[in-house]
Amino acid sequence: MSDDRKQAQEAISEIEDLYDTDYEIGQDNIEKWGFDMHAPVFPVSAFLILVFVVGSLMFPEESKQGLEATRNWIQNVFDWMFLSAGNFFVLFCLALIVLPVGKIRLGGEDAVPDFSIMSWFAMLFAAGMGIGLMFWSVAEPVGYFTEWFGTPLNVAGFTDESRTAALGTTMYHWGLHPWAIYGVVALSLAFFSFNKGLPLTIRSTFYPLLGDRVWGWPGHVIDTVAVLATIFGLATSLGLGAQQAASGLNFLFDIGAGLQTQVIVITGVTAVAIVSVVRGIDGGVKLLSNLNMVLAFLLLAFVIVAGSLGGFFSNLGRTVTGYVEYILPLSNPVGRADDTFYHSWTIFFWAWWISWSPFVGMFIARVSRGRTVRQFLTAVLIVPTLVTIVWMSAFGGNGLDQAADGIGELADGISDSTLALFQMLTHLPLTSITSFLAICLVLVFFVTSSDSGSLVIDSITSGGKTTAPVTQRVFWATAEGVIAAVLLTVGGSAALQALQAGAVSMGLPFTFVLLAMCVSLSRGLYHERQLLQYNEVLQR
Repeated sequence: MSDDRKQAQEAISEIEDLYDTDYEIGQDNIEKWGFDMHAPVFPVSAFLILVFVVGSLMFPEESKQGLEATRNWIQNVFDWMFLSAGNFFVLFCLALIVLPVGKIRLGGEDAVPDFSIMSWFAMLFAAGMGIGLMFWSVAEPVGYFTEWFGTPLNVAGFTDESRTAALGTTMYHWGLHPWAIYGVVALSLAFFSFNKGLPLTIRSTFYPLLGDRVWGWPGHVIDTVAVLATIFGLATSLGLGAQQAASGLNFLFDIGAGLQTQVIVITGVTAVAIVSVVRGIDGGVKLLSNLNMVLAFLLLAFVIVAGSLGGFFSNLGRTVTGYVEYILPLSNPVGRADDTFYHSWTIFFWAWWISWSPFVGMFIARVSRGRTVRQFLTAVLIVPTLVTIVWMSAFGGNGLDQAADGIGELADGISDSTLALFQMLTHLPLTSITSFLAICLVLVFFVTSSDSGSLVIDSITSGGKTTAPVTQRVFWATAEGVIAAVLLTVGGSAALQALQAGAVSMGLPFTFVLLAMCVSLSRGLYHERQLLQYNEVLQR
């Protein structure tokens, strides 16, 4: 054997030793009462959630005040960190796309994708921000334009400049930054699970930094924080979806849109989600995600054509221009004159995306074997951003046109965020049909978020298993619905603020986890790149 080949073989052995662990999935698990529980992650997470639910119902006013105080403290003290971390995640993902590590294939050189491009994209997009796009696509840009939600960078409302700023800021909140956050978690999980054979759980992504200590208490803490962040991020989305669906039912059928209706919606959708999560990814999530994409495309096409084709292309150009113009000023955490605005909105969205990232990241990882790092990040980062630009230009653009022209309720601002979409559809043809379709879309997005989240939490709380018992899936799907209902109940008339507070509170600790994850992923990809290079030497 030549010296080069001998050195390559020795280097390969050294790198492989770095990821050599005796840990077996499920060895710390307790199988009891139909559950497959990883100790202590499952019991600790379930106990903390139970304490929150019982405590909130027993002391609703104190819980509401505590949530709001925590949110305000985090927003005021850690605002700079949220913005800076978001910027870093975008740059980190873009760098991985262009660097040589982009050629690494998830699952190894011979791995092939498990799903078609369209099914893969439908699942990641539906899980990523489906309910949010339905809820905020009209409310957010119109709220900025009419100054109802405050104004980004203190741009005066009801002007041409504020229309561009409104669309640009909305895209800033829903474009590259959130998908970069998802991308970091998803890529880390997919790489360490498919390429290194580690369990599909958050702690595995820290193996290059902690070694076998990830199977001890540091890993328990990481996974527990991930479970809590995920379930509160999901509860925020489910609560928003319930509010919007209830408002839509009130709008169409004059059914009361109060707390009782919202809880009934949560109960019904959670029941459907339980059926879907029992059927698994192929029989449940994949089917519903594909249905989602068809319904969303139909509604999107209708809004584009019925609103004004010329107006859509004008708003499309305005959205792109605004996004490019405002992305850097909005990313700057220093010397901001619009403190109230970006504390209330940008910091909330960043914390929401971060709290959602364990759920979305793990779900995307589970369906992404066989993609290269470059393909993966391009799809996760660029494609959803382009689709969101079209979506916001259609829905948000139509809402802005109506507000600017003094048409309907939107001209007076956003007094009720849950009604904004339906108020925009009122001034387009076939209002009853499109509003009913919108309600159906919200509900199906609701179900896909709930069942996807349940599958993810099942995996974390069973130590990385992807085949958790049915009882366990039902438990977590139910828990998500219960927490969403509790947050709505505790919030009362200020339910949206309570939902935001829950997301922000859990987003903070997981931000530190994400930053450390980037360091660990960098080391892992570097080692994998070295392995590929040394294997090329051996094959010569």
